[in-house]
Amino acid sequence: MEDSYISFDRENKVFHLHNKKISYLLKIEDNNVLNHLYFGKAIKHYSGNKSYPRRYRGFSGNVPGNPERGYSKDTLPQEYSSHGSMDYRIPASIIRRENGSNIHDLRYFDYKIEPGKPNLKGLPQSYVEADDEASTLIVTLKDRFQEIYIDMYYTIYHDRAVITRSVKVNNKTDQAIALEKIASMQLDLTNNGVYDQVVSLPGAHMHERQINREDINSGIRSFQSRRGESSHQMNSFIALANHDTSEFAGPAIGLNFVYSGNHDFELEKDQIDQLRVLVGINPYNFSWNLDPGETFQTPEVIMVYSDNGFNDMSNTYHHLLRERVARGGYKLKQRPIVINNWEATFFDFTDEKIEKIVDEAANLGIEMFVLDDGWFGHRNTDNSSLGDWFEYKHKLLKGLKGMSDYVHQKGMKFGLWFEPEMISVDSKLYREHPDYLMQEPNREPSPSRDQFVLDMGRQEVRQNVEKQMTKLLDSVDIDYVKWDMNRNMSDVYSLALNKHNQGEASHRYILGVYELMDHLTTKYKNILWEGCSGGGGRFDAGLLYYMPQSWTSDNTDAVERMKIQYGTSLAYPISSMTAHVSAVPNQQTGRVTPLKTRGDVAMSGVLGYELDLTKLTADEKSEIKRQVSQYKKVRQLVQYGDYIRLKSPFESNIASWMFVNTEKTDVLMFVGRILSSGQPVFHEIFLKGLNPEYQYQDVDTGKTYYGDELMNLGIYIPDFNGDFQSKIYHFKKI
Repeated sequence: MEDSYISFDRENKVFHLHNKKISYLLKIEDNNVLNHLYFGKAIKHYSGNKSYPRRYRGFSGNVPGNPERGYSKDTLPQEYSSHGSMDYRIPASIIRRENGSNIHDLRYFDYKIEPGKPNLKGLPQSYVEADDEASTLIVTLKDRFQEIYIDMYYTIYHDRAVITRSVKVNNKTDQAIALEKIASMQLDLTNNGVYDQVVSLPGAHMHERQINREDINSGIRSFQSRRGESSHQMNSFIALANHDTSEFAGPAIGLNFVYSGNHDFELEKDQIDQLRVLVGINPYNFSWNLDPGETFQTPEVIMVYSDNGFNDMSNTYHHLLRERVARGGYKLKQRPIVINNWEATFFDFTDEKIEKIVDEAANLGIEMFVLDDGWFGHRNTDNSSLGDWFEYKHKLLKGLKGMSDYVHQKGMKFGLWFEPEMISVDSKLYREHPDYLMQEPNREPSPSRDQFVLDMGRQEVRQNVEKQMTKLLDSVDIDYVKWDMNRNMSDVYSLALNKHNQGEASHRYILGVYELMDHLTTKYKNILWEGCSGGGGRFDAGLLYYMPQSWTSDNTDAVERMKIQYGTSLAYPISSMTAHVSAVPNQQTGRVTPLKTRGDVAMSGVLGYELDLTKLTADEKSEIKRQVSQYKKVRQLVQYGDYIRLKSPFESNIASWMFVNTEKTDVLMFVGRILSSGQPVFHEIFLKGLNPEYQYQDVDTGKTYYGDELMNLGIYIPDFNGDFQSKIYHFKKI
């Protein structure tokens, strides 16, 4: 079967996935080796005349079964490679058989074309709401000598510059095999000089997703996490670009891994300057045993192509992730403005303290109160009670139900914090089930923040946590859940697995977390679920499938947040980024910034507050009331409009970005200057994405401009007085 988006040229043996924006071409070469031809701007028709040149390369062996010396897997751009068949580059797959050999030689076997997009069981993924949104090519590779099959899934969305990739391994031999490495995708690019740089999002706790752009040099470069999560240190996204690619021009390929565990993005520039890119589960400490008749499904990679720079790439991701990855009742719903009590009270709170904060919040127009850590077990410090998801009876004397009722009576929603994957030694759960920890027997596990990791790969562990949480969610009216994870994995050993299967423990953990999240978010569709891992440690496309927003960073300093939110926007939508205004001096940096600037930066995400409202001056309350009122007017635009980066805080003293609706009638622009100067330079900002024929009015000043004026002449930003100043411009079409 073929359709109008996927064709197979039988004469030239070429598959062509295409829409009006992109094309992807792959070819069955001699001896059934599957060759990569092209991924990029749409090609209406491919004539079949571009063949990879034949040339003998010394010490690059021949394709087994073909004596031609100029034909070698060591140089041929392949769709999916294996270890042990004369390709000495990094392989996509390493599969060990029972005789100890990991020699593997993949060849084309068969193909299918299907409407829509198949479901990847047990994994987060992009999806379609109707089969006419996408088409899927399934190409099957087979080992030359063994009944080991690899199905490669390519789904092309009909109206998006998106192709998704994943792989399923099927063991049809009569013996067990071990998957020691199984990438979700491979992309081999020839030496055409187009992609000579890579952009990644490294960072640290409270310093997440900093944009790093570097040349691709000879050898192997890896962007990875070994921490059991996508991590603060290296996000599960990269982009390939040209050195001339800018925000608004030039080619870019984005690769976003829909997975929340250990990942690895490997790049190898080979001996003739060709580039191989692999994306998948990190093979470090990974091995998956596959018995006869069993299959293994890899997580998905979302590939995006842009020939109009990084902004176009980002907006393709923004639309897909919020429209066809996020799910639930809040998928495209406006997100409420919250007040969280953590930085206001930490563990030290009472009914009276909380009620006073709620009273102030209601007066300011804030829409939701979130009770953070400290409400459960006997939790007064961070060294106890994780795993005991029942009320701390001696802290809130009116109970959670009383608190929920009080908040709702004030016309607000009520939210609650959990950390379901963790356990304290000082807990009822540990005393009853010390074996629930992820740990090796007779070896003391490593603590972090006095907490340990539950073995979420075990069904009985998940069921215990789920039972506790559902009992609470069924008895208290809760509108929001913040799901936290405040340490990385260690002592990765499962008491439920035998010694031959311990390499499966970390992936089984992630699959277990996904199952638990799926159960809860499906049962409680009307709850707003927010992800968190010490802020942004598990901010990835996989988590977005279950939770439409995540706490972007524990760092609430407005100046630091400019970079964090700017970098995050490269791959993730604004609707997924929660951003809070906190007190000064900032608890993370000690910096003092104006309340207006803190509000302007936070209003560039999903706005919230993280401070003690009862300690504010009258002027501060007035400013927050203004911010809340303003945000409600522009919330739809910020959370679901097209986001455009204008000026990078990584490259200058100025940060600027804007939001524009689909009709190009409503525009919001943020400008922030970090440090002042005795002789300041006058900065001009040139807006983008407007209709040049429309006349726009500045909502604050009443001044009018045509779209082509704002885009070509630009405007001067204010001559701010002082450090850390900002301004929000709001333009509406007249």
